[in-house]
Amino acid sequence: MKRKRIHILTLVILLLAIFITSTLNAQSLTDSVNFSDHKFLPIYNLRKLGNTTIFQGNKKKSKYFEGWYFKMVSEDGKSILSVIPGISLSRDGEEQHAFIQIINGKTAETSYYSFPIESFSFSKSEFAVKIGENYFSADKVVLRLKDSTTQVSGEVTMHNRVPYTSGRMLNPGIMGWYRFVPFMQCYHGVVSLTHQLKGKLTMNEEEFNFEGGKGYIEKDYGSSMPSAWIWMQTNHFNSPNTSFMLSVANIPWLGNSFNGFLGFFYHNGELHRFATYRHTKLNLGISESDTVHIRLENKDYTFVIQAKTKNAGMLVAPVHGSMDRRIPESIDAILKISMLEKKGNVLYADSTNITGLEMVGDYKGLQGILK
Repeated sequence: MKRKRIHILTLVILLLAIFITSTLNAQSLTDSVNFSDHKFLPIYNLRKLGNTTIFQGNKKKSKYFEGWYFKMVSEDGKSILSVIPGISLSRDGEEQHAFIQIINGKTAETSYYSFPIESFSFSKSEFAVKIGENYFSADKVVLRLKDSTTQVSGEVTMHNRVPYTSGRMLNPGIMGWYRFVPFMQCYHGVVSLTHQLKGKLTMNEEEFNFEGGKGYIEKDYGSSMPSAWIWMQTNHFNSPNTSFMLSVANIPWLGNSFNGFLGFFYHNGELHRFATYRHTKLNLGISESDTVHIRLENKDYTFVIQAKTKNAGMLVAPVHGSMDRRIPESIDAILKISMLEKKGNVLYADSTNITGLEMVGDYKGLQGILK
């Protein structure tokens, strides 16, 4: 009997050890590389060509930025946070640092945490990065932040993720073949269209409970953000598993510039893709400087969107790799969307007051018809 108890105790200890190890591994990087120490990685370079979600800047030394955008909204909509980890390498390569930005969607308060570039490491096998004690992947965010005025800690996990896929073996992501056009200032990627959240974050003793909430993940990388853009995103509609994102921008390229757009509408398991290269027609108008009116048409459907900005916080954005630009972002903007078939019958209509909306630069110059 005594021997049996010893066996049971040994089994419990073994299971506990396995659990602790798996928990630690979930916050460590598989096959990790420190950015400041790594050398040429030929296999990784091939892997990242077909997967824009993973770290793209492993060969960069200057004039480069890369950042991931994690939006987290509680089940009751009372807590809204966006967390943006990334790296910044100045034009001359002299200034290099990692960063984490946080914006509170309810108060519009923002925080910016800077780290030595040596604190940034990435996985060679998947999307996962660490900045100091902070961890970011498609499945988890772990924060351990502290400065003279703020302290943030906690863990949030992502479940039932809906990844963006192109339906092709080589998945260039939402940019399509534009993903491979050289000398563009900025490239865009989408990691998760929508997913469920579990966990909590604490900021200065205020608790943000994301248990049962919803999240979204996207990213940008390159040298600079576009000169002007309008970006909107939400996955908080009355109907579950529905998500929408649209970005319209003036894009500098080889001494000139052009207006373009990309986005998607995900509903009932079906992904509708919008882009300049997908033969989609977009008509954009702006009223009262804070309300955007958009009509999107493809061969099958018409989408009518209206978005109006509300409280906006100021985020830091890159210029030639350096984080020297201030841009406003609202996370509690109002958005209305309708999906119509060609005969005019309304197939879907909904609205939400939990929308990310950025209107930056000379965005009024984006008005008109794009196709």
